Amino acid sequence: MPGLYYEEFEVGETIDHAKRRTISEADNQRFCDMTMNQQPLHLDADLAGETQFGERLVNGLYTMSLAVGVSIPETTDGTIVANLSYDGVEHPNPVFHGDTIRARSTVTDKRETSDGERGVVTMRVEAFKVVDGDDDVLVCEFERTVLSEKRPEGDESD
Repeated sequence: MPGLYYEEFEVGETIDHAKRRTISEADNQRFCDMTMNQQPLHLDADLAGETQFGERLVNGLYTMSLAVGVSIPETTDGTIVANLSYDGVEHPNPVFHGDTIRARSTVTDKRETSDGERGVVTMRVEAFKVVDGDDDVLVCEFERTVLSEKRPEGDESD
């Protein structure tokens, strides 16, 4: 299913994204390697074991990127011109190797561009650690603003 065109976004709409991912040690290691982030709290088990967390933390930027990635099929897959901004990023709880992450997006604003040819859409994206038998735990939240295509003329399909 392709993403949504500007006209299809509804302010107040919440989308619980179907895709989830369990984060492995290899995922965290690769992300840190690719971004040249060698923070020992993410990579050094002995050092991390001596912190308040007791183990290595998953890189917060990976958690944020994962939340964007799992949201794309139901929001902007094939209908985006550009990501314009990520604002108000917060990481209220830690993520560890083996945690499964899911995401939810809520459309908070939309407006046409000044030329009327595209639209700007802002979504509140929340990432949750899936916890069996309890309420899921919020681990990352932020606003994502995108430049969205409008539906092509003559395309009235839903």
